[in-house]
Amino acid sequence: MPRLLLFLLLLGASGALPALPRRRGARTPTVPYLIRYFQQQVDHFGFDDNLTFQQRYLIADQHWKKNNGPILFYTGNEGDVTWFSNNTGFMWDVAQELNAMVVFAEHRYYGESLPFGNESYSDSKRLNYLTSEQALADFAVLIEHLKSTIAGARYSPVIAIGGSYGGMLAAWFRMKYPHLVVGALAASAPIWQFGDLVPCGAFFSIVTKDFKRSGTGCAESIRNSWSAIDRLSSTDEGLLWLSKTFHLCSPLKNLQDVAVLKRGLSDTWINLAMMNYPYKADFLEPLPAWPIEEVCKFLKDPSLSDRLLLQNVFQAINIYYNYSGQILCFDMAETATKSLGHLGWNYQTCTEMVMPLCTDGVNDMFEPQKWDLKARSEECYKLWGVRPRPSWIISMYGGKNIHSHSNIIFSNGGLDPWSAGGVTRNISHSLVAIMIPEGAHHLDLRGRNPSDPKSVQQARDLELCYMKQWIKMARRH
Repeated sequence: MPRLLLFLLLLGASGALPALPRRRGARTPTVPYLIRYFQQQVDHFGFDDNLTFQQRYLIADQHWKKNNGPILFYTGNEGDVTWFSNNTGFMWDVAQELNAMVVFAEHRYYGESLPFGNESYSDSKRLNYLTSEQALADFAVLIEHLKSTIAGARYSPVIAIGGSYGGMLAAWFRMKYPHLVVGALAASAPIWQFGDLVPCGAFFSIVTKDFKRSGTGCAESIRNSWSAIDRLSSTDEGLLWLSKTFHLCSPLKNLQDVAVLKRGLSDTWINLAMMNYPYKADFLEPLPAWPIEEVCKFLKDPSLSDRLLLQNVFQAINIYYNYSGQILCFDMAETATKSLGHLGWNYQTCTEMVMPLCTDGVNDMFEPQKWDLKARSEECYKLWGVRPRPSWIISMYGGKNIHSHSNIIFSNGGLDPWSAGGVTRNISHSLVAIMIPEGAHHLDLRGRNPSDPKSVQQARDLELCYMKQWIKMARRH
């Protein structure tokens, strides 16, 4: 089963979210921000101890109207918060028009917000406080702190904004703390990728469609590559050939190494689907505009011999991993697992963030793999000493029964595989779905770009319109 690298962090056929970017030098943000720390309770829901930790957040008030102007509050994901601030240009773009303060809150157990410092991941007891519920409580307490300590902010309407897992948190935050946020923009938020709410194979079907529409023979070449790898890896000579062809830092020695290679390739196709932006970008890796089209230029003929086909596959993944031309060899084990915050996300997918994913090799271009909760549970127990609770998120946040809530925008891109688990149709007049046909993973949260398709420009305009309505309504009360 391909293990999503993700947003993604990808460590398991467990349904990890999209891979988060690897740690790189941070770019200068559009608007300078201040870095602040706030003392949070490690456990918001128990009274047995008073352990605390320092939660990091970023704040910018250059455009804020100090007499209760609005606050745009980013509900941090599974990674370093500075990365999200530098890749969520939409908030910086609209802050001036809304006279808004901008706040990016870091999620507990990620970045610098470690409840037990370097020991935070040392055992399951310390990790016991890594849950979405605790994170939402952090955000709630932080907002109350900001409104009580910043002069002129007591009655500031707050809008929650997030993408991917952060988008899920934004939606759930509005559901659980409606008195603190007047609305939420949940971009690329797969809140229904749980239980049997959506088909487990829909995610990979969308990835495959992205490659099919980007070049004749492309998806078919990838589908044929798996058996080609199997045939070549059946001999020592074939293993050596694969190692040299894919420029691997460590040669393949056995079938377990081959499985790691396959996982790395699967992750590559998934990440390309999520990052299929209409302009050059470097969210996960430096990529050209419409990168899948560039990749598919090497994958036009699925009927080639095994060796020619796999040579072309290497040229294709080279677009993803070595667009800059500076990589001498590939460490596929690292490629398949290294991502910002991957340990924490892997733990979350072993507890409450259990997202069933599966492939059949017919409706998708991947090797067939059924969703196996029992196997995942055993893997989680070996890794962390915990077992998943697959129905807990539905019990906690309502699954598809959310019509009683209000003021949430669910935006999804037609190219984004995570739209399979997203809300793609209006539920009510204030639970609104915005579809962006040419959009990949939370394209609408990225900054404005001359190459943006009209659909994402219209989506941002509509999102801004709803925000203005929420702010206006809040001030009436």
